[in-house]
Amino acid sequence: MSTSRRDFLKTSAFSLAATGLLSEKLFASNAPQIILGIQLYSVRDAMSKDAAGTLKQIANIGYGYVEHASYSRDRQFYHYSATDFKKLLDDLGLKMLSGHTQLVKKHWDAAKNDFTDEWKYTVDDAATAGQRYVISPWLDESLRTNFSDFKQFMDIFNKSGELCKKSGMQFGYHNHDFEFNTVLEGKKLYDLILANTDPALVIQQLDIGNLYNGGAVAADIVKQYPGRFVSMHVKDEIKSTGGNEKYESTVLGEGIVHTKDVIDAGRSTGTTYFIVEQESYQGKSSLETAKEDYVIMKKWGY
Repeated sequence: MSTSRRDFLKTSAFSLAATGLLSEKLFASNAPQIILGIQLYSVRDAMSKDAAGTLKQIANIGYGYVEHASYSRDRQFYHYSATDFKKLLDDLGLKMLSGHTQLVKKHWDAAKNDFTDEWKYTVDDAATAGQRYVISPWLDESLRTNFSDFKQFMDIFNKSGELCKKSGMQFGYHNHDFEFNTVLEGKKLYDLILANTDPALVIQQLDIGNLYNGGAVAADIVKQYPGRFVSMHVKDEIKSTGGNEKYESTVLGEGIVHTKDVIDAGRSTGTTYFIVEQESYQGKSSLETAKEDYVIMKKWGY
């Protein structure tokens, strides 16, 4: 039975279309998973009063992921042990893939050339709680004035990355504002942090709002360091209504950051973990703004 050219082309076109669809599906299945979470500092007062009830409201809004901002010396997250806090999250359908715990000089024992038990427990508890990332959100002021001291501490950052790796996690750093207006050896501190940390051991979590108080612009930093930001704190900023800082955070899309453009640029260069954080509320409740931010992020395709 002969096949006409028309039938052949029709069949070929169908096969090509099917192959294209299959390729798209395979490509999509291999694409990195985009994760949307909320930094619990956004609802800090509510968490301090009723952690379980607040987390339930966070889950009801639609968030599937949270990032903690409270790990205490008695090895507790919001007054729960690591095991109990993970169970609380599991019961609510939440996951905590990252958290903020400051790595400071006292956590390194120079005589033993090793981390103290306190930092080792911190890493162990993070793993127990289900974290992928242990993120230090601060650099002590004493490390910002002497390059030699700073450089030595960046070596400790890299060693912390090695320690976290043993538990299947990564160590990371989260910026504030001083990194962009502090200069050492003729270079901005943030540039030095990225130059002196191994990207394979120390991830960067870019807070796209904090840096405005340091005189930086989020879009410029993302463009300067494509591919360096595994995680982003998603924020928008307006002129401050009080306090000592020039800018304060606000509902996404209402400020100067051009938030969607910034996070889209991050997403196109490898950012996969987007953490909503709003610290100021302009008369609204923290849970109210958490919901507004969630709705906006979903509208933006996250």
